[in-house]
Amino acid sequence: MAASEKNFSIRKLQRSDRARIRELCCETGFLGNAIDPVFEDRELFADYLTAYYTDWEPESAFVLLVNDEISGYLLGSRFPKRQQLYNIYNNVALFLRGVLRYPRYNENSKRFVRWILTQAWREVPQAPRRTAHFHINLLPDARSVGYTRAIMDAYLKYLHDHGETRVFGQMVVFEDRRGTRMFERYGF
Repeated sequence: MAASEKNFSIRKLQRSDRARIRELCCETGFLGNAIDPVFEDRELFADYLTAYYTDWEPESAFVLLVNDEISGYLLGSRFPKRQQLYNIYNNVALFLRGVLRYPRYNENSKRFVRWILTQAWREVPQAPRRTAHFHINLLPDARSVGYTRAIMDAYLKYLHDHGETRVFGQMVVFEDRRGTRMFERYGF
């Protein structure tokens, strides 16, 4: 473990972490980079990707603290059916809010919305229906094997302790093959 990785810890998400998780989502939500060049509505973006986990199933979420600052998170779900029901309501609410805001969006944001409505459902694989799942986002300075392994181990132990035998994780990686190999060691 590198010297910079010595002062870190993993803990369960706390309600007071919600604002920071939403901020991190927007800082890392577009292939590890900030969403702003692609979609300007941070509130809507964070609601879509984090609200269920922070508001309805926080017990399945973990944060990475580096030097006592939240530098990453793993948002998981042991109750995919409950999340799917939540998403029915939430997606309609987000759609209606987005329709009202759409005229004010810049061209990149409008292009992103059109992609979501016309192509995303074909390009993003569906998660298995009755399987625990997670997504993980880390700030660039926190993207290391040690940090990633620590937060993954905490989540997998949590799942094991609750009798879960399967988990789905979708990883987006590019040239960084080291990241791919690490997740393959976990069986993904």
